[in-house]
Amino acid sequence: MSKTNTRWVFAMVIVILGFIIGIYLQDLKHHESTEAAWKANRFNVARFNKIMRYTGEMNEDNWSVMRDSIGQQLDSLMILRFRKEVDSLKAVKNMGNNNRSQ
Repeated sequence: MSKTNTRWVFAMVIVILGFIIGIYLQDLKHHESTEAAWKANRFNVARFNKIMRYTGEMNEDNWSVMRDSIGQQLDSLMILRFRKEVDSLKAVKNMGNNNRSQ
């Protein structure tokens, strides 16, 4: 084999290894984010089910107090979700700013 063919083969091996490593790292991050999403979702579903059970206990004597309590719980759930989205957007923005400064 000539030197140029050896260099091309070496370059192809480096490129293929780069793709394999990149796919592997992307898969690791995907598993990490999926696990975090499932944990967050389980928490939110459990909280929503608690609210639904609470709603089922409502009767004509306690409906106004329970309605206000349910509203407060749903408001706090929405606020937590909004904060998470804002934090996520800030992280993406900061990551973009960091990449530009380098």
